[in-house]
Amino acid sequence: MPSTLRLPPNTAMAEERTCTYDPLIELMARFENVKLKDTSADPFEGLGIEDILKKHIVDGIKKNLDRHLDQARQTYAPLEIINNILLDGMKTVGELFGAGKMQLPFVLQSAEVMKSAVKILEPYMEKVEGSEKGSILLATVAGDVHDIGKNLVDIILSNNGYRVVNIGIKQPINTILEQCKTHNCQAIGMSGLLVKSTLIMRDNLVEMNERGDHEIPVILGGAALTRSYVEEDLRAIYKGNVYYAKDAFEGLDLMEKLGEGDSTQTPKEAVDADIPERVSSHRVGVVDPQLFVFDGVSSDVAADIPVPELPFYGARKFDRFDVFELYKFINPIALFRGQWQFKREEGMDNTAFNVWLESNVQPIFARLQRELARRIQPKVKWGYFWCNSQGNDLIIYQEDQKTERLRFTFPRQRDQRRLCLADFFRPVDSGVPDVAAFHLVTIGNEVTLHERSLFESGNFQDYLLVHGMGVETAEALAEYWHQQIRREMGIDDQEPEDKKLLFSAKYHGARYSFGYPACPNLEDQAKLFELLQPQDIGVELSSEFMLMPEQSTSAIIVHHPEAKYFNIR
Repeated sequence: MPSTLRLPPNTAMAEERTCTYDPLIELMARFENVKLKDTSADPFEGLGIEDILKKHIVDGIKKNLDRHLDQARQTYAPLEIINNILLDGMKTVGELFGAGKMQLPFVLQSAEVMKSAVKILEPYMEKVEGSEKGSILLATVAGDVHDIGKNLVDIILSNNGYRVVNIGIKQPINTILEQCKTHNCQAIGMSGLLVKSTLIMRDNLVEMNERGDHEIPVILGGAALTRSYVEEDLRAIYKGNVYYAKDAFEGLDLMEKLGEGDSTQTPKEAVDADIPERVSSHRVGVVDPQLFVFDGVSSDVAADIPVPELPFYGARKFDRFDVFELYKFINPIALFRGQWQFKREEGMDNTAFNVWLESNVQPIFARLQRELARRIQPKVKWGYFWCNSQGNDLIIYQEDQKTERLRFTFPRQRDQRRLCLADFFRPVDSGVPDVAAFHLVTIGNEVTLHERSLFESGNFQDYLLVHGMGVETAEALAEYWHQQIRREMGIDDQEPEDKKLLFSAKYHGARYSFGYPACPNLEDQAKLFELLQPQDIGVELSSEFMLMPEQSTSAIIVHHPEAKYFNIR
């Protein structure tokens, strides 16, 4: 049974402490009942070859793997080793993960060993047609550049005996179906991070119906999907079988059922359909057009708030950053628990878990800060513009404060306070121009290229760690620059001393990233581009209004003291 405390390489950590006791006496007291143990003992001592190989997989041990595989080949054929021994180890890994006894980074470490083992055995194997357990084509749907979830599914399935054809990101349904047929795949897996991607998945299923391709089972996954949407709405549309997989291991379970000839639909489970407000400003989507209608009933937001002085009109750029200063603005909870998916074991309280994170995960964080420093290329484009509100619209003026340059239209809550983002700016009939700030930040494309190379080379654990680090460093840059904007606008009167409070927006005003519920229209990115012209910091806008490089994010910054995050329902 593996320990949750198993560490990746290079995780040593040193601390400085002030002694208030006699260290020698304390040391002797702690070890008076401890017997001497040989720490260099062979972890495989006393095990048969089958258990040795399973331990390699479950504990993620690469050392001596080739020697033990050679030993196993004296008794078993290579395909028997894979199907009957190694895959049994991966099954144990899945069970431990499902029971909350194994962290995702360690699951990926096991997958690395599995991949290495198969590579070692391949030269001794004859390809047997149909020897794989099943096959699936994986694709991120059209318009979506996010592939971390899809690639994790690829890792888990391919290292559990399935043939995976991973055709990448931004794939239209025509390509998906053509590649599925070309590679004779048993099922199709569609992935996407965006809310808009869920609508594309729906359209894809409709087209598959029209083309008569509904005999192909479809598995859907992605952060914006909910089980109820797939198992109720999409099942009502698709003539064939469509399934929801909340993670890679549920996808594995579904593939096993398909392989057994089980075409029954998975049972519906209750889920919370609400999308968290501040998960990542990279997560964007669409909204019901009816929410844009202004019926004359507005919120109670104060309209006579003093307007800050305009720091300057127009846009500027900045690219001279101390990367290690930016690292201080990374939210460790979002990184450790969200991106890297380190979870509390059952029965472990928060205090014990935080101690475990400090000892085992903080050193990984420190290592990646050093290793990625030269790959992170932070750049910012930001600016200030005269504006006024008019109903649900925010009008942006030319420098003369009266000629309309462009306007944003934001949705309004149907109930609660009836909030709309436009309410936080002075109305046209006040006769006083207000100030709106915008920014766009990026850490460049080098981290994305690096993480892709890690995935392709089978370094799965580092792939997950580097991806998460890239996402949260971009978020840290946005947090850092928002603070600079507050200072320039003179609204830095509520700055928290503890940086942790920045992550819960304990400051004056708010930053709304496009795609959040308050400003969900992704096409507004085109208007932001017209204002900031961020091409000179290497950021482009895709045909689906997504920022490229991937680790980039944009926002409108509001100075109104009542501005806080809110949901449109």
